[in-house]
Amino acid sequence: MDHRLLEIVACPVCNGNLYFNKENQELICKVDGLAYPLRDSIPVLLEDAARALCVDEKHR
Repeated sequence: MDHRLLEIVACPVCNGNLYFNKENQELICKVDGLAYPLRDSIPVLLEDAARALCVDEKHR
């Protein structure tokens, strides 16, 4: 994931910052508790494609 891309993408729900989870290949929005997948290294920033974070993941 290119760090320059992280500077310009935002959560589609709250327009907040997204954080890259290298292990799971996801962009994380801690505010909304959502994880957006990367498919072929392309972020899928659709609320319907996101998964909800479990309680443990929200506090990391």
